[in-house]
Amino acid sequence: MNQDELKALVGQAALQYVVPGEIVGVGTGSTVNKFIDALASMKDRIAGAVSSSVASTARLQALHIRVFDANDVDQISVYIDGADEIDPAGHMIKGGGAALTREKIVAAQSTRFICIADESKLVTTLGAFPVPVEVIPMAARRIERQFAAMGGVAKLRMKDGVPLVTDNQQCILDVSGLAIKDPLAFESEVNQWPGVVTVGIFAHQKAAVCLLGTSSGVKTLTF
Repeated sequence: MNQDELKALVGQAALQYVVPGEIVGVGTGSTVNKFIDALASMKDRIAGAVSSSVASTARLQALHIRVFDANDVDQISVYIDGADEIDPAGHMIKGGGAALTREKIVAAQSTRFICIADESKLVTTLGAFPVPVEVIPMAARRIERQFAAMGGVAKLRMKDGVPLVTDNQQCILDVSGLAIKDPLAFESEVNQWPGVVTVGIFAHQKAAVCLLGTSSGVKTLTF
């Protein structure tokens, strides 16, 4: 199977974690798009969704799945989203699709995080994929220097020749050159830096389950 087929496989497998009658948290990205398409098959059996991005909201609404504002919902039973990397403890790097802040908000609101990914995303140590960090623009250069002091190289994410602007009207630094051996401590530290909106390490909001698409089918990892 190619990568697109693996994404469709785990997107379909994630339906078993959706609680009938309740609101499901929905992430962002190409793998989640496969889940959203699969979710349409049971849209009449759920109350609706809370979405982590403008793009996911548009896709859900196009399929006539009701989207709730996060502020109008108390607890979400399950949040389903992808990852750019996931380690053997369920810690993840997320934010390749620039939706990390809203993803982390919905994840924090949810009882369980179900990660859907293909087997290439499973790593021993986080950091080969550059860590996305959403920052307030006036702090970007100072935060670049703070990462440099840690041995990392932070680059402003660009799109069409200009700095990418997130759904929250901020910018993103992508940080390479780091091997993140203690994701929880790293996330806690960077979160405290003035100007950081969200660091794309999901250790405080780690996965409870990962549905990993492999050439031999879906492998379920529980953390």
